[in-house]
Amino acid sequence: MASSRTNVRVAIVGDRGTGKSSLIAAAASEIFPDHAPPVLPPTRLPADFFPDGVPLTIIDTSSSLESRGRLAEELKRADAVVLTYACDQPATLDHLSTFWLHELRRLEVKVPVIVVGCKLDLRDERHPMSLEQVVAPIMRQFREIETCIECSAANLVQVPEVFYYAQKAVLHPTAPLFDQETQALKPRCIRALKRIFILCDRDMDGALNDDELNEFQVKCFNAPLQPAEIGCVKRVVQEQLPEGINELGLTLTGFLFLHALFIEKGRLETVWTVLRKFGYDDDIKLKRDQLSIPSKRAPDQSVELTSEAVEFLKGVFSLYDTDKDGTLRHSELEDLFSTAPESPWDEEPYKDAVERTALGGISLNGFLSEWGLMTLLNPAQSLANLIYIGYTSDPASALALTRRRSHDRKKQHTDRNVFQCFVFGPKSAGKSALLNSFLGRPFSDNYTSATEDHYAVNIVHQLGGTKKTIVLREIPEDGVKKLMSYKESLAACDVAVFVYDSSDEYSLKRASELLTEVTRQGEESGFGVPSLLIAAKDDLNSYPMETRDSAKICQDLGIDAPIHLSVKGRDLNNVFSRIVKAAGHPHLSVPETEIGRTNKHYRQLVNRSLMLVSVGTAVAVVGLAGYRAYAARKNTSN
Repeated sequence: MASSRTNVRVAIVGDRGTGKSSLIAAAASEIFPDHAPPVLPPTRLPADFFPDGVPLTIIDTSSSLESRGRLAEELKRADAVVLTYACDQPATLDHLSTFWLHELRRLEVKVPVIVVGCKLDLRDERHPMSLEQVVAPIMRQFREIETCIECSAANLVQVPEVFYYAQKAVLHPTAPLFDQETQALKPRCIRALKRIFILCDRDMDGALNDDELNEFQVKCFNAPLQPAEIGCVKRVVQEQLPEGINELGLTLTGFLFLHALFIEKGRLETVWTVLRKFGYDDDIKLKRDQLSIPSKRAPDQSVELTSEAVEFLKGVFSLYDTDKDGTLRHSELEDLFSTAPESPWDEEPYKDAVERTALGGISLNGFLSEWGLMTLLNPAQSLANLIYIGYTSDPASALALTRRRSHDRKKQHTDRNVFQCFVFGPKSAGKSALLNSFLGRPFSDNYTSATEDHYAVNIVHQLGGTKKTIVLREIPEDGVKKLMSYKESLAACDVAVFVYDSSDEYSLKRASELLTEVTRQGEESGFGVPSLLIAAKDDLNSYPMETRDSAKICQDLGIDAPIHLSVKGRDLNNVFSRIVKAAGHPHLSVPETEIGRTNKHYRQLVNRSLMLVSVGTAVAVVGLAGYRAYAARKNTSN
């Protein structure tokens, strides 16, 4: 099975006189040209030239100094590079390692390189040398070289093979699969093959029996294996890796060994066929068409896990919690994600977003919270990882699109289960401490100013037994301007909180400015959000007029009175439940500036006037119709 590419573009580069143009002409016409021009126009080899049925476009290049700009452009557009030297000119071979390969790196050309020795017929027979002796030192130094070959355009020796290898390097690349230095499968390849093995192991006994091997063969290669062929495969594995076979069949170790053997023997297309049959792309990730992602019709919609997906995750958690201590340790999480390209939560923004135990373990609440965060921020990544870890139901059943937040405001209710809360505030106000307290982390006096957005996610239990997932997104003070530069920046926000240090007058002033700025943005964009003012550090003495000043700010904007709390004193004043309540009632606590109120009042007057005009018009139309009916009856009676 070939990749989804519809064309492969190959640039040919090398010293002048190394035979580039003659090689291209001979490949296209199967005739050695008497007089090849210095640089040929783009040449297309049709699909039927190649076993994968993909056409190839060859771009000839000039090595002259005045053509360097054009050369760089072509190299950056190429899918592969054929780098030529002349077999009768040793200096051109040396120039590959002293100039050309370094030039490709300087231009950041990150595609497969095929080194081709042209003019094989002109090599001095008095100095025979094997190809391996010639290029092995270069290949060790430059790992981007996929393969090397020598040819003769004059004698039509190995000319088609040059472009077959170039295309093969693009359609069936080595780099994602195999580490040339360690001579071993790369981790992402191992993880994908492990998932494939588990999917094929239908009886889940840890080995592929003959029937399962046959099903695998038919799925990938559309042809069954004969019993003798299955026996041969097993013997090859058992002779070289005894633990690759047991009494039940081919083990995972043996399955991986077979694929490594295919690669070592140059049969990369076999491994790629397997990967592509199971939905993988060239980066060994699931292709986009394998993922049914609900498309957001409006910016104020979000994506959540369905109850079916949540129940699946609860089952997965229980399965991998092998010691049944109610947490997944780091090793158990690694095992869980061992069939994914990598563990998705090892990097930001997920790495520190949930509560962890002292040994790095994660509770069921933390586990589900991480999935809720990933689904909110990157639905495609979330769905892909669900499939990687074994979700076999219809992918479309895993994710759901929420109703527009503007509709929720009109209905004065929301059905969302995951709320995103933007946390604004000046430096040193206590934003990070608030996020840490949400995750149950102890208070620390060590202060580090945040420079990037940070996330904290947890499940909040409400009265009546309901649960909501809250995502707190800390916006650094210096990042507010950038955030507000996007008109729809508040569309993803369910509730905004503004934190200030209650002992610092300037902190409240700055929080008030941020609150006003965000309020105006909401009024202008139509994405106004419920907002809360949080007076942090209540364990310190408030500045004298703090209560009056903060109350006036809230009164002027029409929002609830400030919430006083102390993270250090462990008095959080039920703040997270109050955030849930505000998010759950999107029509309340939405701040309004004086200008916003005036504009709103004006719109109401206009709408009322238009309604009166409409009613008046309707009455006039009815009256006119009645008059016409009366006139018609009168004329008839006369």
